[in-house]
Amino acid sequence: MNLCELAPEYIRAIQPYRPGKPISELVRDLGLNKSEVIKLASNENPLGTSSLAKEAMIQALSEAARYPDGSGYELKEALSERLGVSTEQIVLGNGSNDVLELAARIFLRPGAAAIYSQYAFAIYPLLAQAVGATGICVPARDFGHDLAAMLDAITPETRIVFIANPNNPTGTLCEARDLLRFMERISQDVLVILDEAYDEYLPEANKANSIAWLKNFQNLVITRTFSKAYGLASVRVGFALAHTDLANLMNRIRQPFNVNSIGLAGALAALQDVEFVKHSYTTNRTGMLQMTSGLRQLGIKYIPSYGNFVSFHIPGNPANGLKVYKNLLQQGVIVRPLSNYDMPNHLRVTIGLEAENKKFLFALEQALKEIG
Repeated sequence: MNLCELAPEYIRAIQPYRPGKPISELVRDLGLNKSEVIKLASNENPLGTSSLAKEAMIQALSEAARYPDGSGYELKEALSERLGVSTEQIVLGNGSNDVLELAARIFLRPGAAAIYSQYAFAIYPLLAQAVGATGICVPARDFGHDLAAMLDAITPETRIVFIANPNNPTGTLCEARDLLRFMERISQDVLVILDEAYDEYLPEANKANSIAWLKNFQNLVITRTFSKAYGLASVRVGFALAHTDLANLMNRIRQPFNVNSIGLAGALAALQDVEFVKHSYTTNRTGMLQMTSGLRQLGIKYIPSYGNFVSFHIPGNPANGLKVYKNLLQQGVIVRPLSNYDMPNHLRVTIGLEAENKKFLFALEQALKEIG
């Protein structure tokens, strides 16, 4: 018997996560000039990285031969002060995906179940499948989470419910009062993971005071990341906030040194650069208006978004979505096809700088002409 055939069937059946196409790959494939290619596929910060974070990471390189601080002491202290939680409630991760996986490894196993919404982040079903658990996908309402239906879907086998707020890739948002009502109604022996990767892009009026809920709900985990508004996607730093007992369990199974020294230094400095995050927020708000106005002028329907991206609908045959995506690639514009989310007629575009948004909208207009 082939060695790989001895792996569990649920592992062999996994379809790997497909990230956005890198610029270097498109340049190799089509022979384009790198300087003419724009990537608006992975919800990265178009402003790049703050100067404070860059300088901190450069300084950290001088200690690259040393192992990082496995406890992440300084970053945890800074997060504790900023967010009003104890350091014992913080779990650092190699991106927020890492802390999501830690929770899944603790509570999911064959025979257990995880619940997530239709059109929610593709990592959630992968996390369940990787440990042999059952994934329960609840139909969405207007492309967003139907919290009442998710409550109804809970069975005695349910161990985790994933909620992305704002949701990726649709950009939809659950209102704070609805989330709080959900937490009040759900059984305390079911873990709720509230994925707030795009929280920094929300206006204050739309933010849930979710961190305060940790005092009342020991079954709540909040995950956040430095990959988006903080502009540190490549160095992979995320974190979870939870009750101390739950955080202790997650810290027991995380890999030693799961956050590298460069990432720790960059995240600490980025957290202190409040002006950069404010600039990221305002740039996104302005860019979102530019992008959605342009889509409306082209007669393209889109899903109103609270993130740093917008998903839009390509009319006509479902194959048109892929045709437009490929045409945009030919023009040096990388966006994200959503066929793996069962949204073949939708593409997702990250909000870029003004010139990038303008180039995308022009390229989209040309691509639409090709499909008639």
